[in-house]
Amino acid sequence: MHIAWLGKKSPFCGNVTYGREVTNALLDRGHQVSFFHFAQEESTDENWPECPEVFLPFLYKSQVYTIPSLKSSKVLSESLKELKPDIVHASLTLSPLDFRLPEICEELDLPLVATFHTPFDGKFRNIKASTQQLLAYQLYAPFLANYDRVIVFSHVQRELLGKLGLASEQVAVIPNGVDVQKYTPASSFVKKHHFHAKHLFVYLGRIAPEKNIESLLKAWRLANMSSDCKLLLIGDGPLATALKPFYGEEHGIHWLGVVADEQKRIELLQAADVFVLPSLVEGLSISLLEAMACGKACLATDAGADGEVLENGAGVILSTQGVTTQLKTLLPLFRDHPELVNLLGQKARQRVLERYTLSQNISQLEKLYLEVLQKKQTSLFSKLY
Repeated sequence: MHIAWLGKKSPFCGNVTYGREVTNALLDRGHQVSFFHFAQEESTDENWPECPEVFLPFLYKSQVYTIPSLKSSKVLSESLKELKPDIVHASLTLSPLDFRLPEICEELDLPLVATFHTPFDGKFRNIKASTQQLLAYQLYAPFLANYDRVIVFSHVQRELLGKLGLASEQVAVIPNGVDVQKYTPASSFVKKHHFHAKHLFVYLGRIAPEKNIESLLKAWRLANMSSDCKLLLIGDGPLATALKPFYGEEHGIHWLGVVADEQKRIELLQAADVFVLPSLVEGLSISLLEAMACGKACLATDAGADGEVLENGAGVILSTQGVTTQLKTLLPLFRDHPELVNLLGQKARQRVLERYTLSQNISQLEKLYLEVLQKKQTSLFSKLY
């Protein structure tokens, strides 16, 4: 099967990881992939799949949204005509092109699938954090009806779109998946030799308001974590510069920035004892799943689908309200009770093996592609006869 994948290669975010992992896995299963993305030049990242690329011109792009140039629709349409894929899969980039894409594919008689990533807090308890995401859902829901199928990561997300008018049968729940051969428990010398720590706590993600990092940092200081405890912050974002001067190595906090090398990120996760994700809004965090696959005890808020991932004892679920207060109590508990850390790490790994492997993800995706293709072919046959 030839899939035209429309997604992101930069700047780094969950959408980028999703596109890289899924397209690599599709190629491994013998499918052909053409990768459409907003860029000015060819990607040189060795972790990316080797497949034809189509560069879409843009005016601006960020981790959150993209503004295409006026030529992008024409470039996309002409490239699809030339490549003649069997199906188009858009990993939506929050771009005006998302709304034009169904029309382009309809003109070319191409079936169209979308993955809708936009994070959310299903209970909408945090007005400031949730308003932007709710508006995005309200804006997108009517247009998602023009796609043949829409993929979301959780049943909570499907219910939210249903409340906004999108028919449930049009929405498929296919969660993020992790390569459990790469992300696996392993011994690591990083904790002892690089950070001289007895207990290592890790956050991996963007340093942005919706990730609620400051609540974690405040809790760390209020809990008076001992000198043999270290907190690693892996990632970068708009809040990093403002927060670093107040939360530094004198408090046992290490800012590692973006760790581009995947193997180094894996080694850092394997070295950790506890993974913490204090987000106010989420989709389904890939970094959470990666930490769980490495057998780490996880504390995460129930934003987006993360609470669904950790339910029934696979981790500790925090409310998005009062994160600092909750972590102030829990961080010392995890420091002082290694048996709890080990037990939760085992349960986390088992949960990923049961529900969130990349292999399961790709099998579900292949099945969905075939269903959409068959439905499209039946529709075209009906029109002809």
